[in-house]
Amino acid sequence: MLEIHYAHTLMLARQGIIPQAVALRCITALDGLDREQIRQVVYDGACEDLFFYVEEALEKACGPENAGRMHTARSRNDIAITLYRLRLRTEILECVGALAATRRVFLNLAEQHVTTLMPAYTHTQPAQPITFAHYLLACIELLGRDEHRLQAAFATVNRSPMGACAISTTGFPIDRTYTAELLGFEGLQLNSYGAIAATDYLTETCGALSVAMVNLGRIAQDFLLWSTAEFGYLRLSNAWVQISSIMPQKRNPVPLEHIRVLASKSLAQAQGVFTCLHNTPFGDINDAEDDLQPLLLHATADALRAIRLMGGVMADCEINTSRMSERAHSDFLTVTELADTLVRREQISFRDAHHLVSDAVRALEGNYSAEGMVDAVLKAKPLRTSREELLQALDPRYFVNIRTVPGGPAPEAVRSALGDAEVHLAATEHWLQLQAERQQAYPKKIRTDCELLRATWGSPL
Repeated sequence: MLEIHYAHTLMLARQGIIPQAVALRCITALDGLDREQIRQVVYDGACEDLFFYVEEALEKACGPENAGRMHTARSRNDIAITLYRLRLRTEILECVGALAATRRVFLNLAEQHVTTLMPAYTHTQPAQPITFAHYLLACIELLGRDEHRLQAAFATVNRSPMGACAISTTGFPIDRTYTAELLGFEGLQLNSYGAIAATDYLTETCGALSVAMVNLGRIAQDFLLWSTAEFGYLRLSNAWVQISSIMPQKRNPVPLEHIRVLASKSLAQAQGVFTCLHNTPFGDINDAEDDLQPLLLHATADALRAIRLMGGVMADCEINTSRMSERAHSDFLTVTELADTLVRREQISFRDAHHLVSDAVRALEGNYSAEGMVDAVLKAKPLRTSREELLQALDPRYFVNIRTVPGGPAPEAVRSALGDAEVHLAATEHWLQLQAERQQAYPKKIRTDCELLRATWGSPL
């Protein structure tokens, strides 16, 4: 709020709407406010809200005849929406930063496991061999899309409503662009009616956050299952497990449970924003203001905790590569490639090859072995393809290595995708750096312009 006061007062002075000497008195009064005291004050009903509380403090500091000039060509309406946008853009940047940091953890982990075999699952059942890096790349791409959606929401949020006043602007010759620049906005929320009435800056953020939390929860669910003794793929370090008060052997991977519930809470709160705004009038309404805003801030706070927990857990975990490989070598996971080999070598249709391999699977009655599969196929039909070629088709390493198409699990395809992911992540990190510089620069711009005013007029009378 005080940054808005500074920016608006500087603009009024620059435009000649108020005398520069009056502006300097107001700025000096702003400088003298006890910010910590304002943060600590408890609402007692003496003033309607924080705006009037601060205005009263400024009147005491520089006189009502000066403080009252600060409110020329503005309203609590455009001030409030500007406040919300200033705060929300900080929340979005923190969420994007946390996602980028977690994506960096996943990327580093993937680079260590380009050749680590594991099963891919469909319908929660083992399906085909892939690598752990291939799985992580899917997560990395997912988190990257979450970042991009939040970056798009940031672009919507980071537009200045100042100058819209109550809803129809003003007859004073204000400079909205200068005020926006002083507050670090990237442009104007141009139409004054929409600047006050539109709430899509909230719902777009909530939509992006909701998608991110659904994605994060699904990854957490996988990792939680992988931490079970039955799977045994993932082991959290001692720093990330909870012990039992009664069972000495327990190592409970509770951070993953916390991620899941925090993501669900954030999702619910973000969806609550939609519910509160649904079927409200397109105008200035309290439904989008003080009662609603905390819901969104709680959603971003829980999202941040969940994202940061995920990064912390995965940066410090152990991967049971031998267990993953063991599972990749079992459960008939490579028989699709056996069918593909028959198509290539025997020149038969895939449907015929599928039937032949399917009959062999049924013949083994769940007792998988590569030798047994080959015996069953050869028993059903004489083939030109050698036994060695059939056995090679059932090797999980061979299965992975020949899937070289873009996006596949073969090492060369994975390394190419890792390179692309590094480029995309670097772009996000660069964007974050630019936005951080902008956030650091605009308060300095306010102080610089205040000093220029002071240099012109000296100490206030």
